[in-house]
Amino acid sequence: QLDVDAWKAAAPSPARSHLQAMSKWVEEEIETGLRVGYRLKKILDSSQSEFQTVDLVDLEPFGRTLMIDGLIQSTQCDEFVYHEALVHPALLAHPNPRSVYIGGGGEGSTAREVLRHKSVERCVMVDIDADVVTFCKDHLPENAAAFADPRLELIIDDAKAVLEKEQNGFDVIIMDLDDPLEGGPCYQLYTTEFYEMLRSKLNPGGIFVTQAGAAGIKQHRLVWSPINSTLRAVFPAVTAYKHAVYSFLDEWGWHMASDSAELVAPLTPAEVDARLKERLVGETTFLDGVSYPGLFSLSKTHRATLAAESLVMSREKGTFSFMHNQGLCVAKAGK
Repeated sequence: QLDVDAWKAAAPSPARSHLQAMSKWVEEEIETGLRVGYRLKKILDSSQSEFQTVDLVDLEPFGRTLMIDGLIQSTQCDEFVYHEALVHPALLAHPNPRSVYIGGGGEGSTAREVLRHKSVERCVMVDIDADVVTFCKDHLPENAAAFADPRLELIIDDAKAVLEKEQNGFDVIIMDLDDPLEGGPCYQLYTTEFYEMLRSKLNPGGIFVTQAGAAGIKQHRLVWSPINSTLRAVFPAVTAYKHAVYSFLDEWGWHMASDSAELVAPLTPAEVDARLKERLVGETTFLDGVSYPGLFSLSKTHRATLAAESLVMSREKGTFSFMHNQGLCVAKAGK
C-alpha cells in the first residue's frame, strides 16, 4: 500500500499553498541553487483536496497551467508532448492493444491518448485523489470526451492495491505517477517488488511503460537511470527514451519494458506513420515518424550512465533514489 497516511499528514494547508490573488510571480525551485519565476496573469480556480492543493492558473509563458502543491503538472502549451510520448510508443509497439491499465493520470490526458487507439476495448484508470479528478473534469475540456468514454473505468483508489487485485491481465500498463520523492506517496512504486507484481499482470506479449523523471544532461542520474536499472532487474528487455518538455525546464524520461526485446525495440519512421494512420482517431500534435526516432537518440553521456548504473531500488533492501523535492512554490508580488 502507498504511505497515504504520512502523505496526508504532510499535506500543506490552504493558507500556505494557495496562490494569492495579488501575487504577480510564481517561483519554483528546480534544484538546489536554481529557482525560476513565471509571471502569473490570472488564478482561474483553486481547490484543496484531502491530499493536496490544486490550482488552475494562467501563466504568461505557458498559458493555462495545472499546478499541484504549487508545482507545475502540465500546461496548455506542451502537455501533449509529455502525454503523447508516454502513451503512443508503447501502444504502437503492441500488435493489438485491447486492455490498458493507467496508474495515476488524474488529469485525464493519459486516458485521452490511450482512448484514441481504436483497438482499445478497456481502459482502467486508477487515481487516489477524487477531488483532483473532479477538478480536472470540470476545468480541462480537452479531456471531457475521455472521461465520458464508456471504455474508461475510473477508479478512485490506490493504484498498487487495485492492480494487485485485478484478475484480468493487461496488454499495456502505464504508470503516470508522481516522481519518486523522499517521503512522497509513490517512491515505493519504482521498486523491484512493485515491478515484479506488475509484470505478473501483463498479458503474454504485454508492454509496461513508466514516466521516469528528469532526464537532462545533469539530472538524469537522479532517478531516470536508477529506474532503468531497476526495471532491467525484473524485465528481460527495457528501452529508455526522453524528450524536452519546455514547461518542465528539462528533458523528461520514460522507460518501456517487456519480456520481448522485439516489442520494445524502436519502430522505423514508416512503421510509426503507418500505425498512427491505421490505429488512431484524429491526428497527433507532436509524435510522428520523423519525431519518433529522436525520442530514442540518447547522447553518449546518457548511454554511458545507463551502462554504468548499478542501483536497483528495492523496498525490502531499503535502496532508493529520489528526485529533488521542490517543495511549495512561493507566490511573490511584483511589477
